[in-house]
Amino acid sequence: MTTNYVLVETCALVQNRFGMRAIKVFQEDIVPVLRIEWIDKAVHHAAMQVVIAAPRKKLSLVDCVSYETMRLLGVTTAFTLDKHFKEQGFICLPA
Repeated sequence: MTTNYVLVETCALVQNRFGMRAIKVFQEDIVPVLRIEWIDKAVHHAAMQVVIAAPRKKLSLVDCVSYETMRLLGVTTAFTLDKHFKEQGFICLPA
């Protein structure tokens, strides 16, 4: 499971590092097997409020949207190397 916000962030990263051919592979081979949660106005607003209220500048809107979505769906484990997910109480893989 992922969100459309993560897809946007991933596409930008893949395009920047690997080019358009990699974007095509990502879109055709990886995206179809993902469960995508499309973020609505309420989740976006809740995540944005966390970003604005946070005392640190390294907290991204995409991460906050992920936290909010995971909590709403009861997801407890994240595939991530981002330490912030562990700080938020999620189980991170790889450990």
